[in-house]
Parts: sequence; C-alpha cells; structure tokens
Amino acid sequence: MAVEDSIAQEQPSKVAQENGKVFLSEPTAVEKSSSYREESDFLSDLQDFEKKALFELKTQLEEAILGNCLLKKEDQPEKNDGNVMKAEKGDEEDQPEDAGEEKATQQCEEKKFEEINNILCLWGVPLLPSKGREATDVILLKFLRAREFKVNDAFEMLKNTLQWRKDGNIDSVLEEEFGAELGSAAYMNGIDKEGHPVCYNIYGVFEDEELYKKTFGTDENRRHFLRWRFQLMEKGIQKLDLRPGGVTSLLQINDLKNSPGPSRKELRIAMKQAVGALQDNYPEYVARNIFINVPFWFYALNALLSPFLTQRSKSKFVVARPAKVTDTLLKYIPAEEVPVQYGGFKRENDFEFSDQDAAVSEISIKAGSTVTIEIPAEEVGSTSIWELMVLNWEVNYKAEFVPFDQGSYTIIVQKSKKMVSQSLEAGPIRNTFINNESGKLILTIDNTSSKKKRLLYRYMTKKSSSL
Repeated sequence: MAVEDSIAQEQPSKVAQENGKVFLSEPTAVEKSSSYREESDFLSDLQDFEKKALFELKTQLEEAILGNCLLKKEDQPEKNDGNVMKAEKGDEEDQPEDAGEEKATQQCEEKKFEEINNILCLWGVPLLPSKGREATDVILLKFLRAREFKVNDAFEMLKNTLQWRKDGNIDSVLEEEFGAELGSAAYMNGIDKEGHPVCYNIYGVFEDEELYKKTFGTDENRRHFLRWRFQLMEKGIQKLDLRPGGVTSLLQINDLKNSPGPSRKELRIAMKQAVGALQDNYPEYVARNIFINVPFWFYALNALLSPFLTQRSKSKFVVARPAKVTDTLLKYIPAEEVPVQYGGFKRENDFEFSDQDAAVSEISIKAGSTVTIEIPAEEVGSTSIWELMVLNWEVNYKAEFVPFDQGSYTIIVQKSKKMVSQSLEAGPIRNTFINNESGKLILTIDNTSSKKKRLLYRYMTKKSSSL
C-alpha cells in the first residue's frame, strides 16, 4: 500500500521561461503520468507461460461449454441426449429416414448452440473460445491474472462468477431502480490520465443517521445496497473498451471524510460483503484504488478487510491523508477532470470552459522567485477568462491589463494580495476581463516562501462576436 507523502514527479515544462517570466500563446496541458502501467492484452505481448495458460483455459472452457457442464445442471440449457427426433407425418413420411434424422439433429444442434451463446456471455462478450473474439481473451486474461495464471483456479473463479450472476440475476440489475438516496454515495465522473473512467465513493454521506439506517439497518437494506453497488459497477464496465489496447478497468476514489467508523457493525458487515463480492466477481476491473481523507481508524479497518483481499488487490491501494488529497489525485487524474471540491478545476454545469478549452497547464515556481503569465487580448471587446491555483498557496498574486498603446494606462484587474491555504472546496481562482483596447493581461505569482510551488492554470478568450 502506497502512502502519498510527496507530489508527482515534475513533468518537463514546454513553456519558455526568461528571468522568471513565462511567455505562451496557448496553454500546454499537464502531461500524463507514467507511474502505472497495466499489463498488455495483446497476445504478442504475453510471456510464453501466459500464452500457455490462456490456451489451456480456453480449452477447458470450450469443453465445459460444449459438454454443458459449466453451470449447475438445473441452470444448463437442456442437453441433447442424442435421440433422433421422429419425422412428422405427412409430406415428410415420403422422405428417406436418414434425411429426416440428419435434419432433426442439425436443428437440435443449432438450437443448443444458440442457447449456449445466449446464456454464456459475460459483460456482453461471448465466452465460447471457438468464436474467436478478441474480447473473450481480454475477459479470460482478467481471471488468469486474478489467480496468478493458475489455470484451474482461474477456471473455478470464472465458473463461480457465472453461477453468481445466474443466481443473483445480475444481468438485469441495470434495468432496476434504486431511488435517488444513494446517488450521492457513489457516482462516475470523468477519466484519469490513462483514460480509465473514475468512480467516486463518498462514505461521508452515511454520517446522516437516517440514511445510514435506511441503507444498512437490516439484512434486506444491506442486500439492496449491495445490488445498487453492483449496478454501479456494471455501468462502469459499459464505459470500457474490452479489446486489446482498450481501456479495460476503472479508477476507484474512496473518500472517507466524515465516514462512520468501523465501530458501526452494520457498515462493517456491508463493506466486507461488498469487498468480497466485487473482488470475486469483477476481477481486474480496478486499475487503482485510491483512499483519500483517510482518518486514523482507517488502518484498523484495513487490517479487518486485509485477509479478504488478494495481494494483487492490495498492491493497487493508494492512501492519502487530508493534506495530500489534491497532490495525490493530480498524480493520476488531469486537473481539469478533478472536481473542485478536491482541489481540481472541474465544476458542475461549467459553461465557460468547453472540452477543447479545458486543458490545464502546470509550471513550477522556485522558492523566492516570480513567474508571469501573459494572455493575449488583441481584439477589442473580447472577454478573457482565466483560472489558477497554487498547491498549498502561500504566494502573492496580482493581475493587470497592459494596453499596446504606450499612451494608455495599465489597468489593475486584481490588486496584489497574499493567497493563503484555503479549503479545497473553494476551488481555483476564476477572473474575467473585457478589454476596451488591444493589449495583454499579465498575471504575476510571487513565491515568497522557501519551498517550490506548483502553479496550475488555464485561460480562454471569447471574441466579441461570440458573446
């Protein structure tokens, strides 16, 4: 388990700097982190023992499917016992007996094959290996990796997952309604630097005693909660591309701020059930599990759940204390995709920055140095909009408009002020300015501290015709 005590490694800056001054015409996006790499699903990239294990699992699966022995007998499509259907009376009486038998056998085999394909699909992917689907290999590799390429263990895990889905009617969970109460407890929002859809789990909502009892108070309530959680996982999987080279897993963010502690028995039971079911039936669908706003009791809860987690699952855990939330999320998620309540730039229903204008740039401010950002404002009547944030702040910030006409006066947009650390919920500073003459905006950030700072910013200009 990694504890994020330091910020992500600095990316090479593409911004030209001279005497602490930054010149740019277009923002440069923060580059992707290379700290995490999932294994490739391309056959050509697999090691020999992995290819061998995949071949053996496919062979076992094919035999089990065609032999109707993958699921429990009562759940299998009716097996053709080999008896030949009698030809119907009438016109068929004149047909040779062998022809009638052959036609009936063919119809039975086609019906059996259709039934097998209808039943034995997983996340929309047919499991019959002889169908030759690339997505089938991707699914099977997930089970193999979850069981360290032990073929028999992976095959047993796959069988158990199929049986669990059959018994629980999981394929229908996407069509079920669970009400709006749990909507704030977990939701999908944006993607990380590698394209993984991000799922936020907000445990603090259960601080509300009424919602807590309604969610965990009885066995039936907990079953309802688990089924809702499975639905969210299924929705997340729908966003994936289950092909070699595609994004095949999610990023999980677990916010423990104000979360009820492990002393709440009902929560412990529900979490244990959820962890077990998700780990056993959704193998390798989580690229990384990030726990933020971790309280002191988390380590006790982790010790409680640890025996039920595989070593591979635990290796994907990242833990961040409250002071390191923004630093940690920015290591894995682009700033424009991190919600403002976590120190990012993503606001709900933000009509100012569209997708193409949303990219956030980053530069470092050395201790005791000053950087300036110039925003061109050449067209009269245009509106400039900018956002900026300095991690851990403690800097001086000012903004001014400098006309190109030397006879005009500089306009102070933002007086110099000391920017101190504030709550994450405040988000980045956002300013706007409409210029009545051609010129440029100059943003100045002065780092008077003895520590290097990370400056994140973005800007856009709306021409007068687009207002």
